[in-house]
Amino acid sequence: MGAAGLAMAAVPPARAALERSPRYRRLRKGDVVCVVAPASVTFEKIEIEYAADVLRALGLEPRFGANVSTRFGYLAGEDAARASDINAAFADPSVAAVFALRGGWGSGRLLPLLDYSAIARTPKLVLGYSDITALLLALNARAGLVGVHGPNLLSDWNPFVVEILRALIFEGKRIEYRPRRPETDSLATLEGRIQTLVPGVAEGELVGGNLTVFSSLVGTPYLPDMRGKLLFLEDVHEAVYRTDRAMTQLRLAGILDQVSGVVFGEFKDIPPENGYGEFTLGEVLEQHCRAAGKPAFLGAAFGHVPENSAIPVGVRARMDASTGVVSLLEPVVS
Repeated sequence: MGAAGLAMAAVPPARAALERSPRYRRLRKGDVVCVVAPASVTFEKIEIEYAADVLRALGLEPRFGANVSTRFGYLAGEDAARASDINAAFADPSVAAVFALRGGWGSGRLLPLLDYSAIARTPKLVLGYSDITALLLALNARAGLVGVHGPNLLSDWNPFVVEILRALIFEGKRIEYRPRRPETDSLATLEGRIQTLVPGVAEGELVGGNLTVFSSLVGTPYLPDMRGKLLFLEDVHEAVYRTDRAMTQLRLAGILDQVSGVVFGEFKDIPPENGYGEFTLGEVLEQHCRAAGKPAFLGAAFGHVPENSAIPVGVRARMDASTGVVSLLEPVVS
């Protein structure tokens, strides 16, 4: 990895004014988790078996949506079918949480088909990232749900990922994400570093996810009110100019003026620049955040990387752009 990891630590109690009761109880051994496929199709049966093994290893009982193994072009079933699995998972009182199988593309297509009123009456934790960003944001905006931007079930479930997710949704900890230095015999390393783009401290509810998906929801009723929010963003396979375009959209839409600060995670597999004179990723991100006057740093370990830290959507946090530390001010579960 080329950017900083996020190490977990205990967080001192937040000020009483910031305390709120979590909306969910913590997950426990034996809880049923419904597996849904809001986006791309999964062709291999062995991947379904892998997802089930991950949940059982976490002590959870897998239950797959009726349409998880169906196919409609490059999607995991027609839009109505994928949406019906999500609606059914929330309506089922025996289901404790809803985990996404994989990302890809397609979550945005089913947003008008979800029953947000019913979902709001039976809120449950939803876990996923990448294209699942659209689902997490819409559920927060339309149903007030707190979601978790973290590994899809077909992701790499290494000890780093498992430790943070357990602390977040099994143990109910207000964790602190710190830059993590990799073990090395070298005098210094480029790995495990954060780049302070604009120094400063900011607080607000964490809202964000994949930059491309996030920007696609601008101007729709499925993006949360971003006033005072602490924005977190990541992306993959996007050239610097396309990241510039997406950030320009957020700036022109007034979102960068509304948020309290920005935490940038991993931007992986960026196509090479054409030559000397091109902007670097850091330069582009700094230009937008400095123009908006918002604290920002680059290099938090979340996104399309093995060390994909689970980050709650809709929970208050504090960030320090100079140190690269993000601290939760309230727990996700009780």
